[in-house]
Amino acid sequence: MLVAERQQKILELVNDKKSVRVTDLSKAFSVTEETIRRDLEKLEVDQKLARSHGGAISISPSNSMEMSFAEREVKNIKEKRAIAYKAVKEVVEGDEIILDASSTAWYMAKALPDIPLTVLTNSNRVVMELSAKKQITVISTGGTLVSKSMSFVGPLAESTFNTYHVSKAFISCNGLHMKHGISESDEMQARIKDKMIESAETVYVLLDHSKFGVKAFFRLNDINVADYIITNNKVNQETVKQLEENSIHVIKA
Repeated sequence: MLVAERQQKILELVNDKKSVRVTDLSKAFSVTEETIRRDLEKLEVDQKLARSHGGAISISPSNSMEMSFAEREVKNIKEKRAIAYKAVKEVVEGDEIILDASSTAWYMAKALPDIPLTVLTNSNRVVMELSAKKQITVISTGGTLVSKSMSFVGPLAESTFNTYHVSKAFISCNGLHMKHGISESDEMQARIKDKMIESAETVYVLLDHSKFGVKAFFRLNDINVADYIITNNKVNQETVKQLEENSIHVIKA
């Protein structure tokens, strides 16, 4: 096998598995570990992957780890705000709701009127946003703070949702695929959103048109866990038809 061919196959493996070890690659290609390290060094120089201790990790956009809140905040702003405003109309006085740590949920928190509500969230930004609204009771999950997304994750955050039952959960995701289901790029966020779904009577999934047909790395759940999907008007009509055939109501912002 030519060097360039081996390096291309290594890259394909890294992107497929998200991370690989030098020892495994050495066995797979029947070359020395030193040869693999040189291959990884070349691929890193070419900005095709990132080396890690004992191996390499993918930097492919489709397999990337959780995007920072700052990055998510400025992506598709117009669509996210429209979706958030539409979602707020689904909230009524006295509701007990969940907001996840997505930027769309943060826009939703900004748009919520100051009325009697209870909001359970793992988002530090949502907590801060709602702190000025005196009639809203805010419950933070606590847990391990991820500074990149300003969210709480981990066992403590997940266990919080075993304590509460809410009327509505508003969550976002990195991808929604008719067969693969709802998915996330980050495993910890996927786990906590699954707990949010279990705690709610009605589940709203908030996502713009760019996330339909996408299969992110961690599968969160089937699409049927969503009662409503709130999206923008650029979503494909055939997709809307398929969702409605699965008894999922689609609300366009």
